[in-house]
Amino acid sequence: MHSKSIFITHANQMITFKGSSHKPLTKEKMSELHIVEDGAVWIEDGLIKAAGKTSDLEGQFQGQLNEAEIIDATGKILLPGLVDPHTHLVYAGSREEEFNMRLNGATYMEIMNNGGGIHATTSKTRKASEEELVQESLIRLDRFLKHGVTTVEAKSGYGLDWETERKQLEAAKKADELHPVDVVRTFMGAHAVPAEYKKNPDAFIDLVIEEMLPKVAEEKLAEFNDIFCERGVFTPEQSRKLLEAGKKLGLKPKIHADEIEPYEGAELAAEVGAISADHLLRASDKGMEMMAKKGVIGVLLPGTAFFLMAEAARGRVMIDKGVPVALSTDCNPGSSPTCSMPFMMNLACLHMGLTPAEAISAATINAAHAINRAKEIGSIEEGKKADLLLLNVPNYMQMQYHYGMNHTDTVIKNGEVVIKGGSLCYQR
Repeated sequence: MHSKSIFITHANQMITFKGSSHKPLTKEKMSELHIVEDGAVWIEDGLIKAAGKTSDLEGQFQGQLNEAEIIDATGKILLPGLVDPHTHLVYAGSREEEFNMRLNGATYMEIMNNGGGIHATTSKTRKASEEELVQESLIRLDRFLKHGVTTVEAKSGYGLDWETERKQLEAAKKADELHPVDVVRTFMGAHAVPAEYKKNPDAFIDLVIEEMLPKVAEEKLAEFNDIFCERGVFTPEQSRKLLEAGKKLGLKPKIHADEIEPYEGAELAAEVGAISADHLLRASDKGMEMMAKKGVIGVLLPGTAFFLMAEAARGRVMIDKGVPVALSTDCNPGSSPTCSMPFMMNLACLHMGLTPAEAISAATINAAHAINRAKEIGSIEEGKKADLLLLNVPNYMQMQYHYGMNHTDTVIKNGEVVIKGGSLCYQR
């Protein structure tokens, strides 16, 4: 049951992305924010009823103004709630000791091959109860919400056995039910080769395909199917086999591609018709061009490169080649322990060559497309979910100019105010 109507008025700039729901933005269209000055939104029953200039909406809803909650957005900007299309939300423990190891010269793959990395988190996640995973996830979702994020994708992948993979997906489902932030689930049983399969990764891929994927589909535990395609993890051939098997069961393919070295992951994403290819730090020009042709979204994770002290993905090149680009935190315990999408946008401008306008497109409407939600969220248009963000800056360029800061003032999720004055105000 929704409370009374909400009327947001007098936003300095309202960024709408009007008309962008049918396909992701590419090239120069990523800079077309469709800004309305002195903007306003009327919200009813959790949905956007109307959006436009304040004076126009005041006239349109004149008879209902006394009954609505009025939010004065003078001096602020209004944009769609941020969308994070790539997280590893559900896990146990932390890995701060690895941060220190890397600062002393160890590489990500060296740590992983010595039993750290994904394997360390897998061990902790296997031991944790579902309830413990839910509670840790709810804390992270609060952090996301405080940074203006209203929808996240959440992957499994810290189980590498069916019992724990299912536990992660069930925990994500429960967190979705308990928290205002929407959680979209992805199965990632092939996140790493378990120690017991180290000498026979093909057998593990067969296990995932024959025993795990059918259960994921049958129990409707996830919408997407992902794999870590990387030398020393899973080959392009193994990745193709798993993603094609998932497609036959109705699971849409995603792929961790070309993160550590060029490995034809971007090319594979195009060939299997993946909705997105993620990371792409070392993606080839050919792979980018194939992705652009097939409309595969490039989900870039600037925080991961930043935290691993690696060279960032070539975001500017991808956009110029016509790849629809989205941004994400890659929230995880090893390579990007953050929930700050605004900082990812800062990094995209500073390290990947995106403009402030492109960064907003990549964190809203294109991110919504990357998780198949653009018909519901990602833009400010009549009939969409009222997932909205008010920021304490007078124009959109100041979002990136004042880097590393959280400008969130108000967050509205499904037509309810859940962040007010930068603080949580929802009832769980």
